[in-house]
Amino acid sequence: MNALGLLTFGWATLAGGFSAVALARLSRRTPAAATPVLPSVLLLRPVDAPTPQELENLARPIDYAGPLEQVVLSPYRPRLAAGVRWLPSDPVCPNRKVGHLLYAVDTLRVHGRVVLAVDADVAVTGALVEGLAAPLVAGAALSTAAPTPVGAVDAAGRAMAGLLRYTHHSFRALHVMSAGAQAVCGKALGVSARAVEELRGVSDHIGEDLELARRLHAHGLEVALSPAPAWVPVAPGTSWRVPLERFTRWMQVLASHRPALYPTVPLLFTPTVPLVLLAGFLREPRVWVAVAALVAVRTLLALRLSALSRVPGEVDRGHALTDWVRGELLLLGAFAASLTRRGRVTWRGHTYALETGGRMVRVAARWSGGPG
Repeated sequence: MNALGLLTFGWATLAGGFSAVALARLSRRTPAAATPVLPSVLLLRPVDAPTPQELENLARPIDYAGPLEQVVLSPYRPRLAAGVRWLPSDPVCPNRKVGHLLYAVDTLRVHGRVVLAVDADVAVTGALVEGLAAPLVAGAALSTAAPTPVGAVDAAGRAMAGLLRYTHHSFRALHVMSAGAQAVCGKALGVSARAVEELRGVSDHIGEDLELARRLHAHGLEVALSPAPAWVPVAPGTSWRVPLERFTRWMQVLASHRPALYPTVPLLFTPTVPLVLLAGFLREPRVWVAVAALVAVRTLLALRLSALSRVPGEVDRGHALTDWVRGELLLLGAFAASLTRRGRVTWRGHTYALETGGRMVRVAARWSGGPG
């Protein structure tokens, strides 16, 4: 076996071992949760320009048995269902979501209530509210939920769903494999008073969830994963540009916040297709065996994650067998695109220079007087 063959064999073995460990950890039985005390909940929904799907999510009834107040934080009043409150909010900090949340906790009556912050593209359920609130009542500094795209029918939507539901980039897999600060998704959070204080220092950061997790970990504080997922309905007709831009920006955030983890994306998170192509080129039996083992364990991992992210009423459950490959290819494409955009990120229509730790500095647009 030549040098390239040895490198390919070693890469496939390493990636296969990584997947096998994740599969083993995800296969452990979790103890049944005790019936939680249902606290009073303040549910904050920051949004700037809601889409029709987001308006539908905000109007969705939430089957939570405890006291719940849902407040939409937006500069303009959207159409809201009865019982949903609007709080005018128009922050000037670079990270507008953090600005919305800080304004809300400083303005509204928070004492005696559990504070949850959930993006408008999430369809909130009573189970999600309980899953985010219970760890805070038990003493966790922060709780988070795994984003779970649902209803994807086209290729781009299924690739995004495959990535977040059936691959190592599922937050369930990230949670069990995290070393150091836990993986946190900012789409659905439960925030303690201590987490709010840490948020005050990240209003000029992109990837506030990663930075918040790092700061809490540095103080020895716990981050908990909700057993209930955050369902994200996927609108039909999704353009490939949407998930590619989203995950390219996520790769830029990762490179800024966790530069040591950035190279693991092609090595451990998206290696399958490159390794299959290399095995076909080399035609080495031992390489083929290693790559076949990797594909087998990745498929088993996808099936396990599919069972953990099952959505009631979902008809087609066979997508896990194929969509994990789509997901890996989407993330690999985003990683490649991020290599050409190091140092700058375009977010919410503005361009920022990225500094270490995800701090954003606005890049002023060049003024031009035009012709004449």
